[in-house]
Amino acid sequence: MSSVRGKVAVVTGAGSGIGRQLALELARRGARLAVSDVDEAALADTVAEVKALGAEVQSGTLDVSDRTAVLEYATAVAGQFGVVHQIYNNAGIAGGGQTVLDADWELYDRTLAVNLFGVINGTKAFLPHLIDSGDGQVVNVSSLNGFMAQPTLSAYCASKFGVRGFTEALRTEMIAAGHPVRVTVVHPGGVKTGIASAALKEAEARGIEPTAEQRERVRVYNEKLLKMPAGQAARIIVDGVEAGKPRVLVGNDAKLVDRLVRLLPRRYPKLIVDFERRRLAR
Repeated sequence: MSSVRGKVAVVTGAGSGIGRQLALELARRGARLAVSDVDEAALADTVAEVKALGAEVQSGTLDVSDRTAVLEYATAVAGQFGVVHQIYNNAGIAGGGQTVLDADWELYDRTLAVNLFGVINGTKAFLPHLIDSGDGQVVNVSSLNGFMAQPTLSAYCASKFGVRGFTEALRTEMIAAGHPVRVTVVHPGGVKTGIASAALKEAEARGIEPTAEQRERVRVYNEKLLKMPAGQAARIIVDGVEAGKPRVLVGNDAKLVDRLVRLLPRRYPKLIVDFERRRLAR
């Protein structure tokens, strides 16, 4: 029997990509769901698909960077279901495309607000409810870039390295205090979502015209690097949650890069730059 069956699971960023597929996978395994996203229309589509699977679902439009809104949302979810067992802090943005020299402060502010503080907000808001459930779990989505840095992704890498550190610190605290909450950090590799293309749209919305090189980078990512279907990624994540894994690497690329960084901590930055140059030259 699925260990998520009957559990109340909260998924942020559920309007698309991994978040939507997490909601659907959890629904198939019998979870009760609370789903949120900043995109109301996309969230409505997810809710319709979840309901078609017969799952109980509550939804709310939510910007995870808004701490007050997240706290209010946690209270509402706990009030409706009476208990909360799991939080999947998945919501995130691309936050990349420019070097440290060229990037404006707004890029860092927004990327860290959503990717890092969104995770912190969600964790702190729901953690008391998870403890009270007697069988809680925090699942925070980092990235392959939570242990590997890349050029023009400094804001994104800073946020995802931060998610990893925050989550691992939380795990030590739950162990030390003896709280009944398992803690998992997820590092997806190249999953086929719209995150790379969204980075271009976000830049354009901020009045920044992407360069030809930036557009080419996105094309290469979409066509050659972001290959794993989001549904497959969601299954790997939920399998890891059910197995009680503290760390879930999603995809062979994530596993390979994890080994590379561990084995060659001084050399891997140059190897990454050489790899990207070859990819963009093709």
